[in-house]
Amino acid sequence: MKKIALLLMTLAGALTVQGRVHPLPDMAESAYNYLTFEMTDGAKVSVAISSLTLTINGNTLTAGSQTFTLTNLSKMYFSNIDETTGIEEATSTTLEEATEIYDLQGHKIAKEQMRKGVYIVKTKSKTQKIVVK
Repeated sequence: MKKIALLLMTLAGALTVQGRVHPLPDMAESAYNYLTFEMTDGAKVSVAISSLTLTINGNTLTAGSQTFTLTNLSKMYFSNIDETTGIEEATSTTLEEATEIYDLQGHKIAKEQMRKGVYIVKTKSKTQKIVVK
């Protein structure tokens, strides 16, 4: 917990300094456009750094319009592309309508075999990634 808080404070300081220092001309084209947060369940959320603000309040980190619980963060890093995953939280309706369920290794499984983790669920109308907590 203390390591994450220290890392976030360092990152916030680096972002503040970046706004005051003029980058070298060749660095402007390769500048990172997103700060990507990876959660412990594998989900990723990318936040554009163009007007990024970071706020920590207790165990909660707010980055732009996104809010994260610090204990759910696995890592964060800068990236050139938006890496946000389309992982949704499992709902009873989604699981009731499921015609096929696959784990991330591509194995077809039964609903009863589902544990904590990320799954691909196919229904009659759509296919989506879900997380079971």
